[in-house]
Amino acid sequence: MKRFLPILAALAFATSACLPPASPPTQLPALAVTPLADQPYQVTGTFQVSNGFVVGTYFVEHAVALTDMHGFVTRDEEWELPVHSQALGYTEIDIESLTGQYDLNLPVQPEGEFNDVDNNGKTDKGVQIFAVAYSPNLAGGPFAAGDDRSRGWPSYLASVITDPENDDEVTGGKLIVWAPDDAQAFPTGFGADGLLFTDDDPTAGIPSGYSFVNLSADPFEVTREASANFTLFEPQDVALKDFSDLSYTDAFDRMFEIVRKEYAFNGIEGKSPNWDALYAKIRPRVEQAEKDRDAQAYYLALRDFTWAFKDGHVGLGGGDIQVGLFSRATEGGYGFAIRELDNGRVIVSYVTAGGSAAGAGIQVGAQVTEFNGLPISAAIDAAESWASPQSMESSVHYQKARYLTRAPLGTTASVTFTNPGGEPQTVTLTAYAERESFASSSLFLGYNPSGLPVEYSILPSGAGYVKIRSNYDDLNLIVRLFERALKTFEAAELKGIIIDMRQNSGGAPLGLAGFLTQNEIPLGQLQYFSEATGKFENEGQPDKILPNENQYRFDKMVLLVGPACASACELEAYGFSQVPGMIVVGQFPSSGTEAEVARGQFILPDGFSLQIPTGRFVLPDGGLFLEGQGVPLTVRIPIDETTVLSAEDVVLSAAVAIISGQ
Repeated sequence: MKRFLPILAALAFATSACLPPASPPTQLPALAVTPLADQPYQVTGTFQVSNGFVVGTYFVEHAVALTDMHGFVTRDEEWELPVHSQALGYTEIDIESLTGQYDLNLPVQPEGEFNDVDNNGKTDKGVQIFAVAYSPNLAGGPFAAGDDRSRGWPSYLASVITDPENDDEVTGGKLIVWAPDDAQAFPTGFGADGLLFTDDDPTAGIPSGYSFVNLSADPFEVTREASANFTLFEPQDVALKDFSDLSYTDAFDRMFEIVRKEYAFNGIEGKSPNWDALYAKIRPRVEQAEKDRDAQAYYLALRDFTWAFKDGHVGLGGGDIQVGLFSRATEGGYGFAIRELDNGRVIVSYVTAGGSAAGAGIQVGAQVTEFNGLPISAAIDAAESWASPQSMESSVHYQKARYLTRAPLGTTASVTFTNPGGEPQTVTLTAYAERESFASSSLFLGYNPSGLPVEYSILPSGAGYVKIRSNYDDLNLIVRLFERALKTFEAAELKGIIIDMRQNSGGAPLGLAGFLTQNEIPLGQLQYFSEATGKFENEGQPDKILPNENQYRFDKMVLLVGPACASACELEAYGFSQVPGMIVVGQFPSSGTEAEVARGQFILPDGFSLQIPTGRFVLPDGGLFLEGQGVPLTVRIPIDETTVLSAEDVVLSAAVAIISGQ
């Protein structure tokens, strides 16, 4: 759960760098300093973001911090920012415009780490080096400490500009330097290797006290105004790729060029589409839509582009056009829903009272063998699912079975079925306006979108039940509510706990499993495409969940997962699954949708938005982590007539039985 700006690793504090051999340093005369006041005392500034979910959803307790850059000087991404060096500044954010401003007062005597960066071959006291960076509160008090500690150096909304293609090396922006006396020196440029704080940096003397260093000037510019203005930078790799002002064809081509190169699962068999064939199929439709000025045709071309992927992270937002098309395609139903059983049989799981199916005599539990003249399995395979795309075939099949019984109003369909104890019969049904049957098979049936992100109770059985509904919310609130649940359960001396993540569609992983174990839990290694090498390269160190300071123990623990648990939910659920003694229960594993999407956000003409994952998580052997597999089950609840037709939550009931020792 440790402090990181959770767009997975995209907004995390940066990683280590492999430094090339150094060239001999160049000693220059002292820099010309502009003394505008006796001593600087304040830094103010502004910032703007294009991707608003960090400042608008994930965090509500905003601040900036005087951030010690010692981790960058030493290229140690595990270096922990000491509490004593931290100074916080007031931050105000306008969510509507996605802009912010801040005011940071400098301490009279800073307490950062000293860094000897003058390259003179002698051991000197050195200087303290700071950046200003966005530092919201994730857990505990306002400082980066305990479960909310910071490591490495900042790369998101920071006064320094970093290069994500080169291990987040600092390439520009501004620093704050504090020297204990006039005998210290500081780099005046990046040197021949183009890297800061390496042996070939030219250096010059720097005055005692505070100085502001502009790294974007050549040579670096040092000033000492009383109050400086620093812009905080949003990294370009996570900024929205806004092609909304382009034509349909130009926007599509620009997007396709990026996606073809940076799609997270390029080179992975069964994941990457045939790019040439896909372009040849979709590009003419985009061109025709542009010629006809037909926004709906443009949307449908983009929709079919996204449906060509086998990846649940690929998505398209089509605004009112999408809503209208979806509504018309699915507003009609035949008054029944179906489920496929483990043995391949398909039965009716729900019948709408007074509906078309009920009037034709179809009963709950009836076996369906044909639909529109096709064997039911073939009819399901041929169905068009608006829930596309999906990362696992089981999810594709589940959704196709749901959408098979949806159609525009007035559509007719023939259904061959056999009621329990009856004979086969074929009826013709007409789609009418009903959504009850559709909702009955939804993975989010009963979900309360207005509820808290974490809800908990003590069940009549004596088990503690905590439902993590979402990781896309106020992250501080999620942490506090989850720990409050654990405290409540521990105080009540309960038999065990049930953690339900079946309806959590993702957000930001928080490593909540750290409350339940003292062991580190290794996760996957994040990789992105590198322009420099032309292939996918590791970014940072492999992710891991660290133990929290407060620990809670329960004799029995059960985790509930299902195909609606996707993305960040799966990282969270995987962490729980690795806690010693945890039993994972469900009818399906989690969604198997695991990738990083912050760098793959596109704004297209007519207000359409498109998302493509660009970061993938891999195992030490190079295999994919979770994608296409999901969090595996310890105990699988069968999908048979008994479980499908039960009025109970059979997965939760099984978990209760495990806690109760039944």
